[in-house]
Amino acid sequence: PCMGQVVLKVCVCVCVCVCVAFHRTKVMEADSKTHVKVAALGRPFHLGMLYDCRSDSLVPGVMLWDPEDLVKDTLENSQHNTEFKIHASDSIENKSSALNIEASLKASFLGGLVEVGGSANFLKDTKTSKKQARVTLQYKTTTKFKQLSMNHFGRGNVKCPYVFDQGIATHVVTAILYGAQAFFVFDQEVSENEDHQNIEGNLQMMVEKINCFSVDGKGTLKMTDDDNAKAENFSCKFYGDFALENNPVSFQEAVKVYTMLPKLLGERGEHAVPVQIWLLPLTYLDSSATRVGHEISLGLVQETQTVLEELSGLQMQCNDLMNRNVTSHFPEIGTKVKDFKDMCLQYKSIFQTSLSEILPLIRGGGKEERELAEILKRKQQSLFNSNTLQKWLDSKEREIDILQIIIEVMKDTTMLTSEKAFDIEMFKSKAKYVVCFAFTSLNDKEPYLRHLSEYLKTLSGVNTVHTETERRQDAELPRWYFLKDVLDTMRRQVYLFVDFAEANKDSTNAQFLSTSVSGSGHKGGKIYLYKDSKKQTDNFEPPSKPGKLRAIERTHDGMTVELGPPKTAKDTLLVKETGKNIESLWSLEPQEQENQL
Repeated sequence: PCMGQVVLKVCVCVCVCVCVAFHRTKVMEADSKTHVKVAALGRPFHLGMLYDCRSDSLVPGVMLWDPEDLVKDTLENSQHNTEFKIHASDSIENKSSALNIEASLKASFLGGLVEVGGSANFLKDTKTSKKQARVTLQYKTTTKFKQLSMNHFGRGNVKCPYVFDQGIATHVVTAILYGAQAFFVFDQEVSENEDHQNIEGNLQMMVEKINCFSVDGKGTLKMTDDDNAKAENFSCKFYGDFALENNPVSFQEAVKVYTMLPKLLGERGEHAVPVQIWLLPLTYLDSSATRVGHEISLGLVQETQTVLEELSGLQMQCNDLMNRNVTSHFPEIGTKVKDFKDMCLQYKSIFQTSLSEILPLIRGGGKEERELAEILKRKQQSLFNSNTLQKWLDSKEREIDILQIIIEVMKDTTMLTSEKAFDIEMFKSKAKYVVCFAFTSLNDKEPYLRHLSEYLKTLSGVNTVHTETERRQDAELPRWYFLKDVLDTMRRQVYLFVDFAEANKDSTNAQFLSTSVSGSGHKGGKIYLYKDSKKQTDNFEPPSKPGKLRAIERTHDGMTVELGPPKTAKDTLLVKETGKNIESLWSLEPQEQENQL
């Protein structure tokens, strides 16, 4: 008898397990035909909740079934699985894949329809500079799978049938996979003389070793001195579904948190959150319910993604340019780049707003998909098309590169950031002569920026005065940093100025400055000469350094030599013959002739 009881219990347990497994298999088999699977993205899902797939939004406060019945007829199974992945790409595509986001939900996120939370905030973290090496560690674990039994699936069991008639939702949550995710985003700045690929490779090697590090009973992390030295330059950002007292900001802190993650989930996984959701169309329960009329095609989703990634790339390039030391010397350059970046961000916001408006209408059948295609087409035909934006920013980078070279050549010259600063310096100067290298084109107007601003106004319904022909003509205006003759002249003047300043560095009678001026009408740069704080000329050319000395007369104790004639001055020097090399003297001396020193 005892043996019979044992056998009976085993048979019952096996039967129950088989029935549960069979039921779950039937539900999962039906997924491809009836259910829609979406990522939770930190949103507060629970079984029986209504969902609107047109806008990918939860419908709170309304339930189809009585909560007590839901608890009674919910099936639950353990589903333990843990993954560890490393991502070197920072693209939207890679992030979406890491979070199991399918195309339709991704379109909603790109359009700003979905407000994410927890680990899904990782989606919103993008690099701020192209000089960042980035590697991301993903930790993912699942604990249990819960689903509603088939007992509820019928209109007769519904407590709120008005839901079908009012069109407030399209689906209902019928199954949830629980677990948790965490993303550790490691960054390292890459300097000008470092190789980006090597830095990123070393960063990835360190992240791959995280599983090898251990923490002892006292909470001390065991890492070699070499590994600690490598990790010094790493920064960390944490996005997770775990409650931490403090988020890690260093590599060492990240390793400690990583080793604690299984415990933070709870002994029975009680702190797990929804990670994957199964949705049943309401039309399965009532044919009169609102349905999703049309999904967004993959091609248009990819095109939308490309638009936003290109805008993000431009923002990174803007940040890099604004951080160049050129912009500290010439703030007007940084201001132009910042204005460009701000207008790109403004356009991005307008573009995403148009997406958030059109996507639900297309899915609900109120608009055709070609409306979205038209939005994308207008973007490419506008002043904000990718090629034109990139061309302007690349040209600004060229200007900054040229100015960077000039700054390095003029490293010993006092550079003043504005005409106001120059006026103050002139007022304080005790030197009789001031020679100033003036950058004359940095304050030139930027027609393209003006046209971008006007275009943004037209999107708000404001009429503008400039025609398309005027915009094209302005776009074709040559900038000083693309004109070879201007650059050649400017280069020669820079070196004349620097050599002249070097020859007179010990003189208390002369001061050498540099600044940016506006309204000169001259492209590139010019050299200004001031005497007793009054401008003598705005086209001064210092004497070129003389060539070899030539003896023209000898005496018993000396000789007269002649210097090779400079372009703006001619001097003769009397030196004593000592049998050693003759040292040249090239200094600032006033001459009667105009524009000569």
